[in-house]
Amino acid sequence: MFYPVTYNGGVYRHDEILELVEDLGGYLIQKNEMQTEVVLNLFTPKEDFGLLEVKAKELKGELKYAPLAGTDVVLVLPSLAFHHMPHPSCDIAEYLRREGSSTTMVGLARGVGKRIAQIKEEEKRLIEEHDVAVFIMGIFESCLIEKEKLFYDIKIPVVVTGGPQRLDLRYADEYIGGIGRVSHRLKKKKEIRKLDEVVEAVIRCVEKRREEEADDPLTVEPPRIMYEIKNQIPEINEVLSPVPINLQIDGLRVKLPYVEYRDEMEEIKFDEGYKLREMAEIRRSLFRRSIILKVMPRSETGFTI
Repeated sequence: MFYPVTYNGGVYRHDEILELVEDLGGYLIQKNEMQTEVVLNLFTPKEDFGLLEVKAKELKGELKYAPLAGTDVVLVLPSLAFHHMPHPSCDIAEYLRREGSSTTMVGLARGVGKRIAQIKEEEKRLIEEHDVAVFIMGIFESCLIEKEKLFYDIKIPVVVTGGPQRLDLRYADEYIGGIGRVSHRLKKKKEIRKLDEVVEAVIRCVEKRREEEADDPLTVEPPRIMYEIKNQIPEINEVLSPVPINLQIDGLRVKLPYVEYRDEMEEIKFDEGYKLREMAEIRRSLFRRSIILKVMPRSETGFTI
């Protein structure tokens, strides 16, 4: 079982961390290099975590558990207009990224208006390509209750934020109150505490999904697929996006055009003799011509590698 961690340290000798992770059978998820510092999101075998701790201590770096590493979270707002995109959305996204998650922000085309708000079927499918959805709502209780129709049949876990401190929403997995529309960045102690609560709610949703997945393991771990894509489709290394491959709990998003690269994706070979088409559903993503891969569980394929 892989253990998601984040390493923060100097650029000097950080390649030793990468080499150790590779030797242990782990994977590099994402690397952010900032002048003299580097941040690495890693998957490492849980039983070998102690070896990585020793190496991090030797390099004077910091190693911590990153429960959201390898996850893809979408933040959903009624619209991307200033009225509906206050500072909390940016702060929440930043806090989720600090825990290792990849985040995407989506504004609904017809999410404005208490009684007339709607969500398109295409928008639902786009949201469901992610692991967890965070709906960032306003400050009025009646408005939140009316707009519950926006997420009542979303098939992934839903976290909702809003102004009322307590609110019973039937179709939300988690609700965090005390976060409404504000015109400033969240800097006060009580505001930071609310951001922590949102992150904790997302972590609970992610851990629940991982527990459910453990009952019927995936045929192949998504980091393994990412590793093979980088080795067998070199064009992925030319993608200018900061994250050419977004890891997810049960798959990944590859930022290559679907039409041009679907066949190559299907033919990716693994050392065990299988091809990717035998282990994952490959389809067109609704996100900028990308490819979305959803790994099939062992109950469907009859094997794991």
